[in-house]
Amino acid sequence: MEFLLMHPDDNVMLAVLDLEPGRVVHRDGSSITLRDHIPSGHKFAVRPIAPGALVLKYGQPIGRATAGIAPGEHVHTHNVESLRGRGDLAEPRTPEAGRALDVPRARDGGHFGSPIDLTSLGLPGDLTFAGYRRKDGRVGVRNHVLVLSAVQCANGVVRRIAQMVPEVVPVTHVYGCGQLGDDHRQTQRVLEEFARHPNVGAVLFVGLGCETLPTIAIGEQLVASGVTAHRLTIQEQGGSQGTVERGVAVARELLGETALAQREPVSLSELTVGVECGGSDAWSGITANPAVGVASDMIVAAGGTVILSEVPELIGAEHLLEARMAQPEIAARLWDATAAWEAEARRMGVDMRGAQPTPGNAAGGLTTIEEKSLGAVAKGGTSLIRELVGYAHRPAQRGLVIMDTAGQDAESVTGMVAGGAQIVVFTTGRGSPVGCPIAPVLKVASNSAMYRRLCDDMDINAGTIVETGESVQDVGRRIFEAILTVAGGAPAAAETWNLGEFAISILGRRM
Repeated sequence: MEFLLMHPDDNVMLAVLDLEPGRVVHRDGSSITLRDHIPSGHKFAVRPIAPGALVLKYGQPIGRATAGIAPGEHVHTHNVESLRGRGDLAEPRTPEAGRALDVPRARDGGHFGSPIDLTSLGLPGDLTFAGYRRKDGRVGVRNHVLVLSAVQCANGVVRRIAQMVPEVVPVTHVYGCGQLGDDHRQTQRVLEEFARHPNVGAVLFVGLGCETLPTIAIGEQLVASGVTAHRLTIQEQGGSQGTVERGVAVARELLGETALAQREPVSLSELTVGVECGGSDAWSGITANPAVGVASDMIVAAGGTVILSEVPELIGAEHLLEARMAQPEIAARLWDATAAWEAEARRMGVDMRGAQPTPGNAAGGLTTIEEKSLGAVAKGGTSLIRELVGYAHRPAQRGLVIMDTAGQDAESVTGMVAGGAQIVVFTTGRGSPVGCPIAPVLKVASNSAMYRRLCDDMDINAGTIVETGESVQDVGRRIFEAILTVAGGAPAAAETWNLGEFAISILGRRM
């Protein structure tokens, strides 16, 4: 296979391999001579596209032509612009206008088909994994002792404790003081949710003593709620040295206590999986994301929960998600959420392109936010959407939910884990080693070439869908089985390399 048409209505095709000018492509009894070099994953026109006309991929608009495009010509950022996220225009296209576009309500095949039936795949309906049952009833897939900084002033002490007791998991950050209002509340919520996360067996909470974050009160509240927690402040302990010495002793005590915990079989309905894409390319929406969508449907069919995040990367695909909302008000909330992100682009007077999609995304063949979004939503499979929750909030319902996170990978992963995700499945086309301090992050490569280059950082290769013809469903089942294996204790590649990024979204939104 050298080129690929995603939908019969499309006016562009994808190059599977690098294609040189002069190459003749045969389609539906006609011949197209390529006018440009078409890198792998990039698009070329299959029929004339007039200036201002919609460019279609997946049978959906991914932008409009800024110039006439002839058959065989490279279709990319130089001759296509986004319809959405255009804060640089005097009259940018609004979500309402995007909603009114006369486009199909669903795509054919692959991305949005019929919901998964576990029995049709030969899987039992009562799947289990071996997890740690916590006092609050939730189940963890890891049993970490967390040494958590309450404020940036305590970061050095936390790092020193972790150096002396390498079995603990340190988490440092630049927040905790000088914050007010929503920023302050969000930081506190994320830190508290990490401290009481089911993947954490015990926590040592370290503060300075004069920060705006109520370190002492939080520590007392954690203990009162049943969390195995200790709290230290540098000023109370007489400085860094005294805090490190006491912290090392406490950390070793906590390791001894958590070592007594035993895994037990628990229903897959106890599992929450966050899905993320980072360093995407044109293949992400064709291989890795749809395959993760199959695994997502399998998790939901087994009674579990899947969190679909990165609301800026849903812009241009809202109409497809709207048809899957369990309640109409969820759709209204999604449109409001994407409108809020677009309002940020208008406030700054910028075209969202540059951050959505990023320069790396564009190098990989993604041209507009709409094209990126149409591929990104595939991670959510076909299930009904039960809820839309705010950043770092726990879902109230099981099933598929959307979390309003930024498109920045570490911030999004942090938010989903704070919201209760015990595992994150992360697709990438360009290659990304991002991990999380307390949750395994499974990496799914969208193309085989990158998988081979970065094999130490990857867990699963979805590039076989194009390279060898493996089905999306079969790769999805491999991802599902990997989720169960990791839930039972097998390390993900990011854990092997001790990769643990932590970042909290702040009010100054980032695309």
